[in-house]
Amino acid sequence: MKAAVHDTYGPPDVVRIEEIDKPVPKAGDVLVEVRAASVNRADLDTLYARWKFLRLFLGVRRPRNRRLGADVAGVVESVGSDVTRFKPGDRVFGDLYSSTQDAFSEFVAAPEKALALIPDEMSFEDAATLPHSGILALQGLRRRNGSTFGAGARVLIVGASGSVGPFAVQIAKSRGAHVTGVASEAKLDFVRSLGADEVVGYATPDYRKTLGRYDWIVDVNAHDSVLSWRGLVKPGGVYAALGGDSAAWFAKVLVQGPAVSLATRKHMGLMLHWKPFNLDDVEELKRLTKSGEMRTIIDRRFALTEIVDALRYFDDGHARGKVIITF
Repeated sequence: MKAAVHDTYGPPDVVRIEEIDKPVPKAGDVLVEVRAASVNRADLDTLYARWKFLRLFLGVRRPRNRRLGADVAGVVESVGSDVTRFKPGDRVFGDLYSSTQDAFSEFVAAPEKALALIPDEMSFEDAATLPHSGILALQGLRRRNGSTFGAGARVLIVGASGSVGPFAVQIAKSRGAHVTGVASEAKLDFVRSLGADEVVGYATPDYRKTLGRYDWIVDVNAHDSVLSWRGLVKPGGVYAALGGDSAAWFAKVLVQGPAVSLATRKHMGLMLHWKPFNLDDVEELKRLTKSGEMRTIIDRRFALTEIVDALRYFDDGHARGKVIITF
């Protein structure tokens, strides 16, 4: 079978398509014939291993896992022993980030817990957009204890146009929030089309001074310190960063977040309560898409043989919504 592999860390150019053996499902595994996959920032973080501490887990000199890809959708071909939720022929989707990370392959053997059934009305491509980005958006809009905002709340989504942001904008709107989206100038019309009440471009000089104050801020890929956002968060409000652009940022946020939260009546820092592909949240995403409160956004499709182009397109920041790998 064909699969995307990489033997070293680096940019998308280090990835290639290789013929490898088709996997055999072990106990608790489900063998899936892949019909669609999608690209996430997490795939590039793994590929680059740009934060050196990640190499302690991924491989110090070279990646232990040569494969790539978190979001997957396809058809069950066979199941290993002890699998009870799926059978051959089932349409499934899932997030492989915490397990095999090999979605950019013609077949994957995934743990049963990493998968769920695709609703009958949903296509493989639409299903492949949801597992990683949709869950991050949903969980970024609530606290660890499950609390969230109510109708009329002011919500700011920083990075509203990429992989996670469009879901966050729509979920916040479905809850009755007044939503402001921050994105590059070329993507502001796209963010408006998602339902954002206001949009702000990154190029606006010191754009944060124009924003006002918010009950909830989701910063999809943070560049600035937690301290720089504290004046924009209302008392009792939340600033949740879903990730950052450097190891230095991570080091700062792990210190600044708890310190600011203790010193103020605000909850600020890195979202640490992420539960990949939590099944209750998966059901909520299904409900939102079926009701029409949230739609999947596919920017471009690439064949598996074009995986380098797909990763490069995503890495360059061109995407408005999800980038899909087709099979």
